[in-house]
Amino acid sequence: MAGIFDEENMLRVLGECVPEGETLSAAVHGVTLQVNRKKTSRFDVYVGVTERCMVVAECEERKYLNAFYRVPDLRKTVAEDVGACFPFSEIERCELKNAVFGAVNCSVTLKNGDFLKLQLPKLGGVGGGMPHHTEYREAILARLCALAE
Repeated sequence: MAGIFDEENMLRVLGECVPEGETLSAAVHGVTLQVNRKKTSRFDVYVGVTERCMVVAECEERKYLNAFYRVPDLRKTVAEDVGACFPFSEIERCELKNAVFGAVNCSVTLKNGDFLKLQLPKLGGVGGGMPHHTEYREAILARLCALAE
């Protein structure tokens, strides 16, 4: 689990989702809470922003629900449900609410009706692998706050 709290890994994973010509300006570790209003989902994701979009990618590829019995994980991922790159111009509404332990819940509704609820924790994991978490989290929240107005 400590491997997901590695800033270099996060930037590599998100970099694969960033549209050509765009550059990540901030990125953090987060958790999905709900996808498309119809299903609760709790798994680790990386959330980043560029000048024109928000990017969300799963931290780790989920292959099995149970490693011992090798039960395949057939649940849809964020990318399969709603995508990985969300242009700010396509976001209809963004609601931010304070959550437990200083986290912030972000509910994002797209113009096409897709929905994604994320939680951005106050702290960036253990071991110091995310040295810019606080700075990047504030930048992402500021960008999302601008959408909420």
